[in-house]
Amino acid sequence: MLPEERYARIVAILKESGFVKVEELATYLGVSDMTIRRDLEKCQEAGLLRRCHGGAVLDGANQQEIKFEDKSSENSEVKKRLAQACSAFVAEGMTVFLDAGTTAYEIAQRIRTIPRLTIVTNDIRILYSLLGNGNELLMIGGSVQKSTGSVIGQLADQMIRQLSFDVAFIGANSINDKMEVMTPTVEKAFCKRLVVKRSTSSYLAVDHSKFHRKALHYVNSLSEYTGIVTDSRFTAKEHELIKRKKITIISP
Repeated sequence: MLPEERYARIVAILKESGFVKVEELATYLGVSDMTIRRDLEKCQEAGLLRRCHGGAVLDGANQQEIKFEDKSSENSEVKKRLAQACSAFVAEGMTVFLDAGTTAYEIAQRIRTIPRLTIVTNDIRILYSLLGNGNELLMIGGSVQKSTGSVIGQLADQMIRQLSFDVAFIGANSINDKMEVMTPTVEKAFCKRLVVKRSTSSYLAVDHSKFHRKALHYVNSLSEYTGIVTDSRFTAKEHELIKRKKITIISP
């Protein structure tokens, strides 16, 4: 198979699944892991995809949602550190919103022993993991995105409008070079935007891989959050933008 044919097949697989691992591509295409890594580098140079830990995701406005199972294995240790840092903003008796996603899942595990919490989430897996917990649980209702286990849509938005949160922890699919949160689906854009407006304080918890990525729908600016909890390291130019936009960066 010619390299150009492999490139086309790799992109086709990504359009279907959103994320693919190096070893899976190697097995499917019958070549070595090293060959796949070279192919992914070539595709990234052409702007067809973006390399990430262990594989690749679609780049640009066509980027799709990544399945929970694939996201959970990406930067897992970093996400645990972010979750530990986020847990410091939760105190007894608070109403806490946890956005759908793997980092929020880790936050849930670290705040579950804090007493008298009301935990609100639109993530089915987070809810299930807390069923044996003594705190109050509230599930946002609406349409289920099966690949991620998140609940979104008009019904979810209507419910969020009627609630208020002491603190919210939000995840992000992409953050562009303007320090703006972007997402592949308009439903998630509306949901995240609403939660921030209904929260006394809100924290965006994102690992370094979410920066310099593109997606179709604008959510909000990083300046709209109380703080950005991230392990990302920024250039001098980026620090100037962060300062100008009055963005608070919290390192775990």
